Amino acid sequence: MSTRSEARAWLAQRLSAAVLAVCVLVHLVTLIVAVRHGLSAEAILGRTRGSVAWTAFYSVFVVAVAVHAPLGLRVVAAEWLGWRGIVANFAWLVAGIALLGLGARAVLAVAL
Repeated sequence: MSTRSEARAWLAQRLSAAVLAVCVLVHLVTLIVAVRHGLSAEAILGRTRGSVAWTAFYSVFVVAVAVHAPLGLRVVAAEWLGWRGIVANFAWLVAGIALLGLGARAVLAVAL
């Protein structure tokens, strides 16, 4: 990767980490409050179904994971396994697409 591409990947990694930090915090606080008020998993899912706001929130969460995780794995694989170049980048692209697809499936299951 060129220096410019590496800088963009670094920036994407950091921005997605910031988004993930907010998403994890909101998710955990919401679950803790819901459980403390005696809501079951069924009741929580009943409230999220059809909610545009929760669908949007969890969609952002999924996109952040699909960006963040493959970039982190790419760096670890480059350092530990020596994976570099087009093949390594393709592997991480596939990982990102897989995470995006699996996450979208989960969001749809919760939202619909």
